Amino acid sequence: MSAPARAPTPQSPILLRESAGHVAVLTLNRPAARNSLSEGLIAELHAALNDIHDDRNVRAVVIAANGPAFSAGHDMKELTARRADADRGRAYFAQIMNACSAMMQAIVQLPKPVVAAVQGIATAAGCQLVASCDLAVASDAAGFATPGVDIGLFCSTPMVALSRNVPRKQAMEMLLTGEPISAATAQSIGLVNRVVAAGTERDAAIALAQQVARKSAYTVKLGKEAFYRQAEMSLADAYRYAAEVMTENMMARDAEEGIGAFIEKREPNWQDK
Repeated sequence: MSAPARAPTPQSPILLRESAGHVAVLTLNRPAARNSLSEGLIAELHAALNDIHDDRNVRAVVIAANGPAFSAGHDMKELTARRADADRGRAYFAQIMNACSAMMQAIVQLPKPVVAAVQGIATAAGCQLVASCDLAVASDAAGFATPGVDIGLFCSTPMVALSRNVPRKQAMEMLLTGEPISAATAQSIGLVNRVVAAGTERDAAIALAQQVARKSAYTVKLGKEAFYRQAEMSLADAYRYAAEVMTENMMARDAEEGIGAFIEKREPNWQDK
């Protein structure tokens, strides 16, 4: 007599979403694959960011991960499987790299602050994900690396975010040697904001996100956009643009309310406009 057929085990979602007040917490949930950024996970992260973009109830985002690794970067098994394609995978590789780049840019373009909570190693595109976030809190057990050079695949797309976060010499050392750096070193070169005791990084990231979430959402949106735009300009152009932004900001209801509250020594009542 044959054994009864087992019911299929439901597959765990690869991206989890929960709320901590006005903070959306997105958790990478491929621990067995070291949270590598598969095609599916990239798509789900991008979709979640798009969903959050206009959600007025969400004022900040935390990106965290389950398991020992934050993210090991691209899913090399998934990529290698496409070597059998007629073009040896070229079209698929281009598709994945462009999809991942678009998702990283969606973090920068999100009108709300995004905080990484890094509990373990963040390598290659995983390091890129941390660098793409506006803020980052790391466990003292975390580590960071761009080790593509070790397998003949220079971390060119992670380089874009990394080189916009840390000084050139430090970025080049990480990219050319592939050697990991500690959380303390990552903080010293500006890749992460804070290093906390292992196991507390998620709560610390949420607390940091909540601190920003208490500000005017309009002001934060204006300021985040201006920060990234002026960074690509010459000094003179940056000042001209920033003066325009400050003028627009001064005309906002929340600036009038905030300045009035400061003068009157009371808490401001934000209306996010």
